[in-house]
Amino acid sequence: MQARKQFLENFSVQNLTGFNISARHHVIFWLAYFLFNTLRWGSYYDDFLLSLKGNVIGFPIHMLLCYFTIYFLIPKFIFKRHFVQFSIILITSIFMMVMMKFYLTLFLISNNVWPEGPEATSEFTFNYALNMMLGEFYVISFVTAIKITLDWLSASKRAAQLEKEQLQTELRFLRSQISPHFFFNTLNNIYALSLEQSKKTSETVLKLSELMRYLLYETKKNKQPLEMEILCIQNYLDLERIRYGKQLKLDMEVEGNTRDKTIPPMLLIPFIENAFKHGASKNIGEVSIFIRLHVLEDEIYFTISNTLPNESLHGKAEKESGGIGIENVRKRLELGYAENDYKLDIYQENGHFIVKLKLKSK
Repeated sequence: MQARKQFLENFSVQNLTGFNISARHHVIFWLAYFLFNTLRWGSYYDDFLLSLKGNVIGFPIHMLLCYFTIYFLIPKFIFKRHFVQFSIILITSIFMMVMMKFYLTLFLISNNVWPEGPEATSEFTFNYALNMMLGEFYVISFVTAIKITLDWLSASKRAAQLEKEQLQTELRFLRSQISPHFFFNTLNNIYALSLEQSKKTSETVLKLSELMRYLLYETKKNKQPLEMEILCIQNYLDLERIRYGKQLKLDMEVEGNTRDKTIPPMLLIPFIENAFKHGASKNIGEVSIFIRLHVLEDEIYFTISNTLPNESLHGKAEKESGGIGIENVRKRLELGYAENDYKLDIYQENGHFIVKLKLKSK
């Protein structure tokens, strides 16, 4: 019962390639092959009835040997690397089928069992057996090649599909990682304001609620309009302006046509968070942060620079410049873009920490 179930599953193959190898496809294949062979040998014999009779006997043998090989012998022996057993059983099976074909032809069709041979044959000779076995090898090899090709396509498509699903899962995880990290930093800002009993606390909470609404409902897709990302950035900057007041010197420039451009959600926010976390929050006095977003026809250029705290000028910035946010963005870029579709540069220059990102606009 289990063997019959396995055979039926193999006989109607449905896989991730989009192929649906059903019984109908098998029937069409064998009918087309039967018709071709009948016409071929009928033309050779100049006797289509003789060719038809010979193929009526020969094709069930072809089919039996082919299915026995691809659905039993190969899985049971080749996949387990039992090549000697496979060869012995296959050769024995072909020999027995050739012998069966000989006697069926002799008793049901003609005394000349090998009309295409060098001479009339009514005895089971070595030459006849060898040639018939080679013919069966040809048919088995042809059908096996088709089966192996379809299996290879199926396995390749399945591997690609699994890789794609794994990529999407990892991207979803990385995206979900951003939100708690972002809220953690923003809540720290609100906490700092509350300790000061600042009147800005309520305004900050309101801005945060707007951002939460955006993060919960607008960032579930793999790509979102660039304009929505810019709006999110502006809301975040408003929060920071409330916190730092006149101490913060903040410039943001957006150039080019942002319409119809898309970008992964929350891709740029970590760089801005990083500028405040490792720049503004550690500086005493005026803080300078410059943000520029330049959109060309098929590319997006993003630049952000912030003044470094004094301790960073002595070598600590490189260590602190990463964190969850920046590392997250690196992984998202690696997973979501081809190598030539983005370029990320992070470096220090003249007392500033600078991030430059170039993206292909898709």
